[in-house]
Amino acid sequence: MRVRFTPSARAHFLSALAYIRQDKPSAATTFREHSETVLRRLEDFPESGRIIPEFPELPYREVIISPYRFFYKIKGDVVWIVAVWHRAQIPKQPSY
Repeated sequence: MRVRFTPSARAHFLSALAYIRQDKPSAATTFREHSETVLRRLEDFPESGRIIPEFPELPYREVIISPYRFFYKIKGDVVWIVAVWHRAQIPKQPSY
């Protein structure tokens, strides 16, 4: 399995890093490194994330890397990160 970001998810992630970096650059580095570690686990355990509670009928899962939620979908041999949202955001049904 490979883990890849969709362009919009990459933009969300980079935006989150930029926001964190404004207050504390070291925290942004720590968050990025922790995110890479957690997301790399999906290469071996793609179904380890939980089903999205708000939309259990959809084929998406999530991993939480506090305070962000990383939403993903498994397609073939790729785990696609499709969105990165702050936990305070109320998710809308994905239209992927």
